[in-house]
Amino acid sequence: MKQESPLASRLRPKCLEDVVGQSHILAKDKLLYRAIKADKLSSVIFYGPPGTGKTTLAKVIANTTSSVFTQMNATVAGKKDMEEVVAQAKNSLGMYGKKTILFIDEIHRFNKGQQDYLLPFVEDGTLVLIGATTENPYFEVNPALISRSVIFELKPLEKEDIKTLLYRAVEDCDNGMGDYRAILEADAAEFLADVANGDARSALNAIELGILTTPRAEDGWIHINLDVASECIQKRVVKYDKSGDNHYDTISAFIKSMRGSDPDAAVYYLARMLYAGEDIKFIARRIMICAAEDVGNADPQALVVAVAASQAVERIGMPEAQIILSQAVTYVATAPKSNAACNAVFSALDTVQQTRTAPIPVHLQDAHYKGAAKLGHGDGYQYAHAFPKHYVKQQYLPDGLEDRVFYEPSDNGYERKIREHMSWLKEEL
Repeated sequence: MKQESPLASRLRPKCLEDVVGQSHILAKDKLLYRAIKADKLSSVIFYGPPGTGKTTLAKVIANTTSSVFTQMNATVAGKKDMEEVVAQAKNSLGMYGKKTILFIDEIHRFNKGQQDYLLPFVEDGTLVLIGATTENPYFEVNPALISRSVIFELKPLEKEDIKTLLYRAVEDCDNGMGDYRAILEADAAEFLADVANGDARSALNAIELGILTTPRAEDGWIHINLDVASECIQKRVVKYDKSGDNHYDTISAFIKSMRGSDPDAAVYYLARMLYAGEDIKFIARRIMICAAEDVGNADPQALVVAVAASQAVERIGMPEAQIILSQAVTYVATAPKSNAACNAVFSALDTVQQTRTAPIPVHLQDAHYKGAAKLGHGDGYQYAHAFPKHYVKQQYLPDGLEDRVFYEPSDNGYERKIREHMSWLKEEL
């Protein structure tokens, strides 16, 4: 099994000193390193993208702890499996004074009931839990379990870390592919480390494939050059999970780039989402929101363009929809910006929430429904179109709020004209 297992599995380090990367949590002065070394680990959750070493860390702990170590995968394990682990853990603790470390891979796959079952045993120390997840644990793991665990975020490996692993894979005769007599050229290592995007497993799978499928040269060695490396990874790895952190980070960067008037960055993040297969309707919705929230009346046409783009992409679909989205994105990104209209409604909502519901001024009340006029509704109302400039000064806000200002047009774009127009209207006639 060991001989036939994938290279990434065979190369997993046995001790902390062999772990590559993650120095932010595994440097010698860090909590996790000290806890593993002292064999005093409490319940933890390892969170990070695939190929960053979550399972590797669990295996290192298994090799260094004096506790009983057991492992299960949440995709296949059921309640019966957990009951057996708990029973064995109780026996180990009661008969031999040994704690049990339970490693659960893909812990976010457990439903609420399965996660709740573990709570009392984690609470009383029967089990020390190690959970591994690619999903944000604050979204996918029960808050009660989160509160009993320390969360460590594993980050994508640096290029230099992945290059170290690649050379180790090529040269290691015991666990790697050293017996194959392969040479990894520098530009190929650079390329593989780059396209892996921090995923060590992806890089190791590529080098394994290259060594196994490349014929030997005349000198008897297998040469992994740039051409071989590019064949092994046909497409750049894109870290994008439509329901995970990267999804939210990318859309956040996309919106902030449009808001910040950087069309180049906005189009780049648009391309990343399109390349990863993001829903074009979702992208179009975010453009519409940005057009209203961040451009507003500085360029009212921005929302028109965004809405038209949203309708067009639904009717046309991919791949042509990417051209339409690009037009909308660049328009919104380069449009003059103002959040005055957005601020106006939030300011008004804040006032509504914090003040009593004041009566509508009598002269603004409807006088047309049955009997309303007899009650005086509408008395004193002045019809704006009957006055010069089609404007007449009268109270529109309720008593106590008559001087409140919610919308303050900026000096950007069309809002400058709005500001000038409102000033002109209110000039003395």
